[in-house]
Amino acid sequence: MKKNVAFVMLIMAFFGQMSAQQPKNHNFEVGKNLDIFNNIYKGLDLMYVDTLNPQEVIGNGITAMLRSLDPYTEYYPEEKSKELKMMLTGKYAGIGSIIRWHQRLKTTVIDEPYEGMPAAEAGLKKGDVILSIDGEDMTGKDTKYVSDHLKGDAGTSFLLKVRRPSTGKVLKMKMTRQNIKEADIPYYGMLKDDIAYINFRSYTEGCARTMRNCFIELRNKGAKKLILDLRGNGGGAVQESVDIVNMWLPKGMTIISQKGKLAQANHDYVTRLEPVDTLMPIVVMVGGMTASSSEITCGSLQDLDRAIILGTRTYGKGLVQATIDVPYNGSLKLTTGKYYIPSGRCVQAVNYKHGGGGYRETIPDSLTRVFHTRNGREVRDGGGIKPDVEVAPDTLPNIAVYIDRIDSMEVMFDYVAEYVAKHEKIAPAREFRLSDEDFADFKQRVVASGFNYDPESDKALGELEKLARFEGYFDDAKEEFAALREKLKHDVARDIEKEKETLKEMLERDIATAYYYQAGGIENSLMYDKQLKEAVRLLENAGEYEKILNVK
Repeated sequence: MKKNVAFVMLIMAFFGQMSAQQPKNHNFEVGKNLDIFNNIYKGLDLMYVDTLNPQEVIGNGITAMLRSLDPYTEYYPEEKSKELKMMLTGKYAGIGSIIRWHQRLKTTVIDEPYEGMPAAEAGLKKGDVILSIDGEDMTGKDTKYVSDHLKGDAGTSFLLKVRRPSTGKVLKMKMTRQNIKEADIPYYGMLKDDIAYINFRSYTEGCARTMRNCFIELRNKGAKKLILDLRGNGGGAVQESVDIVNMWLPKGMTIISQKGKLAQANHDYVTRLEPVDTLMPIVVMVGGMTASSSEITCGSLQDLDRAIILGTRTYGKGLVQATIDVPYNGSLKLTTGKYYIPSGRCVQAVNYKHGGGGYRETIPDSLTRVFHTRNGREVRDGGGIKPDVEVAPDTLPNIAVYIDRIDSMEVMFDYVAEYVAKHEKIAPAREFRLSDEDFADFKQRVVASGFNYDPESDKALGELEKLARFEGYFDDAKEEFAALREKLKHDVARDIEKEKETLKEMLERDIATAYYYQAGGIENSLMYDKQLKEAVRLLENAGEYEKILNVK
């Protein structure tokens, strides 16, 4: 209990020190409320009907306090220190595989081994059911429990037992954990003779060096134009983002200014190396989950008119976090300031209010301010980065979402696992296509499984019927309602055939991933990518490219 009270007092004292410029009674209010908190807990501990768990009760108090601030300020006690380290570095020690919960089997299975990692080297395949780890039964255990047992110190070994559904055989193998780092760049390559593509997923330690090496390699292969894909990249290390921008911008340029309450939080990040290429045309692809350091990269390149930004509006995270040590080997990750990109704007989309337990307020477009790029183009703060060229991605039809993500029978997952078991090899990832016969087999399996999905149109019709009854129109339109309801009934076989092309794309991507890992899945999916096609078109039209950037 004393340890946790001490921690709360440290945190409050820390915030008290940060508030030195506030009214003089602030320190009194801090001390008063800490005293109240301390006495309330003492009273509870002494008199409450049940014995309290101080780690749980005070931990809940800490969580509630931080939750009233913003979603990025988090406390990591000692037992979660590895989780924080993995988030910051992208590294952990384990077997190197994505695992997932199999809804029909009600247990955890292998989903996607990483190339060159222990899981792949041992021959584990998609769909393998994890039976036991070092003799402990894993049947029915959720993915977190299994994951915690697969991870450990690098170099340690354990006995893994799995069942392969395609053969029914139980396989036993000795696994040795090693340091795993998820790929920051899972795929890069040449799309055409002179257009290079880099898929960039996260900003972890050393990723700028990896990016530089990939870019130089592609340029040596003849690349004269670049597509940088930041879709789904949630950000990470700020310095890495500045070093990546530095590849295409001169040394000595201020990329971001970080400003906070304390003077120590204020810092300008300046490009510190000679650039690799300041002339190559670049298109950066972004989306709603492009956030934080990714927005520093694309926002800086936009502000300095160094690249065209294409896609949909980014997430809008303009806050900066720092990590401080707290007693008993814990850590506090807390928001210390905002960052401002070269035009002077901050892209933060949400204001976090601290009154009433905390709430969020999205900044409307009408309250954003106008800034200008180096070439004089208008850009705005708040609400993330608005692309220069807006291209929405293709949306998945309802049936595809349910088959891929919600189907309790796991038909798509099982089909891919069985396909892999039956085919020793497939065509290269970029060329692989599922045959019509194979797709017909998949459709038959879905229908035979009894798969059904949420009838959204039927729900909407039901609401309309209620409204028609309330307003007195239903009796006159009863026959029309009945006819429409009949037409809206799900016919799974028909709907699968109607969305055949989309479902084939999804199956092809998953199958290519099973054979060629993450890189293969990405390479296969690029053939259907609507946003990528527009990026290629822009790079092939120099006049339009320069017009968008207002090049004079």
